[in-house]
Amino acid sequence: MLENEFEESFLTVAEVAELLRLNQQTVRNWIDAGTLPAVRVGRRVRIKRSDLNRIVEAGYQGSQAPASPISSPSATDFWSGEAVGVVEHPDVGGSR
Repeated sequence: MLENEFEESFLTVAEVAELLRLNQQTVRNWIDAGTLPAVRVGRRVRIKRSDLNRIVEAGYQGSQAPASPISSPSATDFWSGEAVGVVEHPDVGGSR
């Protein structure tokens, strides 16, 4: 192993679950499925912080602006009491 790998911090399953606000079994399932790399030391399991960060960053989609601007009512429009949109009703006389 490289020297800097020894310096990297490792997390327990409980720590990862707490950080991500998940159940510990969910983290164990990820490890068993190979989604989250882990190191087994005897019966103990440790997760490299860098591996966790990489997985989280890869799954993060963030708040991105829509590709095409969509005109939608604002909160002011809603609370003003004015009609803000048209509700389309299904065809009442349609085939069944």
